[in-house]
Amino acid sequence: MTYQTKSWGSNCPTTRSSSSSTNDPAIVERIGRLAAANAVVIFSISTCSMCHAVKKLFRNMGVNPTVYELDEDPSRSGREMERALIGLIGAIPVVFIGGKLVGDTDRVMACHISGTLVPLLKDAGALWL
Repeated sequence: MTYQTKSWGSNCPTTRSSSSSTNDPAIVERIGRLAAANAVVIFSISTCSMCHAVKKLFRNMGVNPTVYELDEDPSRSGREMERALIGLIGAIPVVFIGGKLVGDTDRVMACHISGTLVPLLKDAGALWL
C-alpha cells in the first residue's frame, strides 16, 4: 500500500510504501493532535542514533522541539503510535513543523541542506532569526 505523506499537510512531500495496511484511526488522530500542539514535534525512540541526530540538529539551531519518546510511554499507545508512524513514513524519527509533516531523518536533512528548513521553522514560530 502507498501513502501520501501529505495526509498531515506535508512541508516536504514524499511517497513511501508500507507493509502495514491498517492503522487505528484513533491513534492517527492522536498523532495529529500531538503534532499540531507545538511548533516542532519529534516522535522518537530514546536509543535511536538517527533520532538523536535530528534532535541535536534542531537544538543546535536554537529550536526547542517537543519530543515524544515512544519507547518510554508507560501506556501501550507509544508502541501503537510507533507502528502507525512507521507504517506511514517507513522510519523513526518523524518530524512535524507547524503541525505539518516534514518526514523522517532523510527529509529533515534534505530540507536543511536545500535551505527550506529555516523558513519552515520561522513560519511555525520556532525560530526568530
